[in-house]
Amino acid sequence: MINTICVIGAGTMGSGIAQTAAQNGFYTLLFDINEEVLVKAKAAIEKSLQFLVDKEKITTADKENIFERIRFVTDTNDCLADIIIEAIVEKVDAKVAIFNQLAEVNHSEVIFATNTSSLSVSDIQAKVQQPQRVVGMHFFNPAQVMKLVEVVKGNQTLDAVAQTVYDLCLQMKKTPVMCKDAPGFIVNRVARHYYLEAMKLVENGIATIENVDEMMEASGFKMGPFKLMDLIGNDVNLAVSQSLYDACDHAERFKPSALQMDKVTNGELGKKTGKGFYEYK
Repeated sequence: MINTICVIGAGTMGSGIAQTAAQNGFYTLLFDINEEVLVKAKAAIEKSLQFLVDKEKITTADKENIFERIRFVTDTNDCLADIIIEAIVEKVDAKVAIFNQLAEVNHSEVIFATNTSSLSVSDIQAKVQQPQRVVGMHFFNPAQVMKLVEVVKGNQTLDAVAQTVYDLCLQMKKTPVMCKDAPGFIVNRVARHYYLEAMKLVENGIATIENVDEMMEASGFKMGPFKLMDLIGNDVNLAVSQSLYDACDHAERFKPSALQMDKVTNGELGKKTGKGFYEYK
């Protein structure tokens, strides 16, 4: 039974997951080694909850109760929970390292869920203590809004672990989909071309960034590909493309865009840096 959830990484995704957990009654720990990042996460969660108050989705008392269920921590020794959900950099070694570090302070039945959007869950769990308790739990940005969660079973993931995470998603009022470990899982495998083809259109001078976003939104998409990449973070989005490109034997259809590579090189990562494909105040 899950009572306490610990989220590792207090960036946009991590803070969104933490808010979602606390909103649905779970005692929540949000960990980051960077105190400044935690301060920003706290402000972002408070702003998000206030938005719900203003929209009369929750009361002021609800907001206070939700916020009280979140504890912001910088010490891994405080990261004691029934499930650890990591939302850190898209690198296998980094994810393995934090899981093994937390395995030393948690009991043996704690579930380790990776929020990776493209890395192999099987590769991650192969290097983690008691790999059978490692599972993919892929949220989508913004995590406090988007309903879908991909629950990804690695080669060694126990059925009971995957089912527990699936049930947890339902408790968090999400729509879980169970899938096997594969490059890009389901959504990123299909949706990768939403970004890559959009950037090809711009690179080839066929359309502008604004044209593409306006047309896709007019077609029914809630957010155009360039606005969405800025929200996700161009560094994160590029990492997913590169991961799929490598996993699929450098298939041309998954080749990362030079346009996005330039953005990342120049530090224009999107909303989190104030500039990406668009500029933000």
